Amino acid sequence: MPDAGPGPVPATRPGPVPDAGPKSVPVTGPSLVSDAGPGPVPATGPNPVPNAVPVPVSAPGFPGVAPRLGGDAPAVDLLGSPGDWAPVVTSLGSFGLLPVRLDRDLVLLAQWMNDPAVAAFWELAGPPSVTAAHLREQLDGDGRSVPCLGVLDGTPMSYWEIYRADLDPLARHYPARPHDTGVHLLVGGVADRGRGVGTTLLRAVADLILDNRPQCPRVIAEPDLRNTPSVSAFLSAGFRFHAEVDLPDKRAALMVRDRALRNLL
Repeated sequence: MPDAGPGPVPATRPGPVPDAGPKSVPVTGPSLVSDAGPGPVPATGPNPVPNAVPVPVSAPGFPGVAPRLGGDAPAVDLLGSPGDWAPVVTSLGSFGLLPVRLDRDLVLLAQWMNDPAVAAFWELAGPPSVTAAHLREQLDGDGRSVPCLGVLDGTPMSYWEIYRADLDPLARHYPARPHDTGVHLLVGGVADRGRGVGTTLLRAVADLILDNRPQCPRVIAEPDLRNTPSVSAFLSAGFRFHAEVDLPDKRAALMVRDRALRNLL
């Protein structure tokens, strides 16, 4: 999956400041490429095709709608709709998640995936069709993985994959618990890397998951073990190192943020 860790930061995959994308995405530091991304154990399955609903964040170029589960979505609601989660105030500004829409977001996401720092972990460099195929796998799936833009004060600046870790191939590599939820993250802008942005956003998104998914006992991430800045960002964001795990395409640091310890770490 991508490191939140799918480079500069994601959780079960890679990314720039944190990368939660395909491979490993560091969360902090210029070399951070999200570790929660496509690479390692990709979030299992895509999300349902969302229907338009009020966007929780306002941003130029983003009409007041965002996709959400509904309509033709599967009967079983595996993650809910991150697009409905109210934005939170952080030390960096107001931050919220906006479910990805291909017609609106593909150009931007493909640009980020072609950043060498991100590509090293997410492995999605190439024409937009490469990124589109990765997104469609989730958007046309059963809802166990939801790709989102991270919007800070109205500006899209990061990419996230929120996924059911207990239903993902990752669950074969650790003692998963029902409703464990994983994150993959990548910070898109070079200017946002290496200054603690990944740490702040990882804590904010972990809190959003725990606040909006009461059945979730833990937030999981699996950054590439070699991605020291990403692992450090997770630790600073309240995650604890659980174990080293061998995934199909990387040796990962399994990071866990426990609901029971969220106010202590």
